[in-house]
Amino acid sequence: MGLFARKKRPAVPVDRAVPRHIAVIMDGNGRWARKRGLPRQAGHKVGAETFRTIATYCKDIGVQYFTVYAFSTENWKRPKEEVDALMGLFRTYLKEAAETMFQRGVAVRVLGDLTPLPADIRALIREVDEIADRLGPDAATASLCINYGGRDEIKNAVRAIALEVQRGALAPEDITEDTIGARLYTAHMPDPDLIIRPSGEIRTSNFLLWQSAYAEYYFTDVLWPDFKTRDMDAAIDAYNKRNRRFGGV
Repeated sequence: MGLFARKKRPAVPVDRAVPRHIAVIMDGNGRWARKRGLPRQAGHKVGAETFRTIATYCKDIGVQYFTVYAFSTENWKRPKEEVDALMGLFRTYLKEAAETMFQRGVAVRVLGDLTPLPADIRALIREVDEIADRLGPDAATASLCINYGGRDEIKNAVRAIALEVQRGALAPEDITEDTIGARLYTAHMPDPDLIIRPSGEIRTSNFLLWQSAYAEYYFTDVLWPDFKTRDMDAAIDAYNKRNRRFGGV
């Protein structure tokens, strides 16, 4: 099944505003599998299919940026067989992306500290990056956050700024919010408008800490493998009822 292929095009609501950037904490794969007496890896596999479906749907309804939390800096603590299974899924994602994203006009990006990843995965990431660059900044973008942590991202940005100050290339008084934002993994995209967390958990789990300052959050008890386009519709409908004042009145 291709990365953005679909068996049947779901009905798309007409004349409905959609957020420009939606982010999702893909949570509940393990619990979904456990409820069915399956290994956790089975939940991740079904969760991968859900990602394909929802990423395609977001493109269809006009969402320009769709970002998912796929593997955190803390997830290395999980059992080796589970980590290996996740790495295998990432290989599949990226190989499919390299084959299909240019034809479908969807740029795939990987965000995070990529240095600990296996060499073949890093090579695949470079390949999809090159294709995404050719597609240009106006293409719909699906981003996978792999070995990502919000605090780690901010730490790395601060280190980069400190080195520039040390070299004399930047004065401390010239450091602004834009200075920091330009050194984050997400520098090429706007901050998320809507962040969705399935699975019944109500926490941010170190995801897009800087970027989520004015994001709207939507929490649902639906486990990620069970998340359908109708659940995305419910999240967008809830978002459209929010009064986004950004500190104003």
